[in-house]
Amino acid sequence: MSPIFYYAIIGLISFASYAVSNRLKKKFKYYSGVTLGNGLSGKEIAEKMLQDHGISDVQVISVPGQLTDHYNPRNKTVNLSESVYGQRNTAAAAVAAHEVGHAVQHAEAYAWLQIRSQLVPVVSISSRFSSFIIIIGLVLGASTSLGFGVAIIGLVLIAASTLFSFITLPVEYDASNRALDWLNRTHMLSQNEFDGAEDALKWAARTYLVAALGSLAMLFYWALTLLGSRD
Repeated sequence: MSPIFYYAIIGLISFASYAVSNRLKKKFKYYSGVTLGNGLSGKEIAEKMLQDHGISDVQVISVPGQLTDHYNPRNKTVNLSESVYGQRNTAAAAVAAHEVGHAVQHAEAYAWLQIRSQLVPVVSISSRFSSFIIIIGLVLGASTSLGFGVAIIGLVLIAASTLFSFITLPVEYDASNRALDWLNRTHMLSQNEFDGAEDALKWAARTYLVAALGSLAMLFYWALTLLGSRD
């Protein structure tokens, strides 16, 4: 298959990634202006969701930055960005509940989360060195046993990152589903606020989908480059 096809796919995915990311920022900006009727902050919503699920060993803390929210299973902390931790709006509620969704996954030993956690050490290496290793292999000469072997190692690392990206999808979608189920079941938000939270989390999930497709396209690109250099 022509390399131009892969360049076109990568370009299309890159554009989609930009479009989705830009749309997500606009959505969160809009829903950040929708004040919650219950008056609760992101921190308070996160703590209440943890309490309702019987989780008492997870701490909710504030971290700097924007869209830096995450759950850390190693020290059991729900890390909320400054724009979520103390804010009392629909966007903050959605993000806080989503991150607690990951804490609930951890507490219940959710299989996909466990698999993803096991891949983190490999992916941390892959994200830094995979492309560099492939380039070294190509420079050494993919037609030689040494060069091809080095390049294959890099390709395997990229494959691990791609696998990680796709395993992340069920983890993120499930966390959002848990968050929305809790928000709806407890009537934490009004119907209008809930619809906004659902919309915000939907666009957030799409960023992970685009990232996974981008990783897959990059894997195909390097595989094509490597195999083409063997001719």
